[in-house]
Amino acid sequence: MPVVKIDMWSGRSAEDKEKIIKKVTEAIVETCGCPKEAVTVVIDEIPKENWGSAGEQHSKQFKNIP
Repeated sequence: MPVVKIDMWSGRSAEDKEKIIKKVTEAIVETCGCPKEAVTVVIDEIPKENWGSAGEQHSKQFKNIP
């Protein structure tokens, strides 16, 4: 039973997350040959200000990216 965990910035629409879950599930089914009912996708949303790299918050580093 594959479990796929996705950490991403918060702010995506419910429709975007639905598409992500569908496409990731399809990729796992195609690759592993398991039924789609066996695939679990978990999306954890993290505010950009709580995520950083190179010593800088992503809210500042990537302010023009949604």
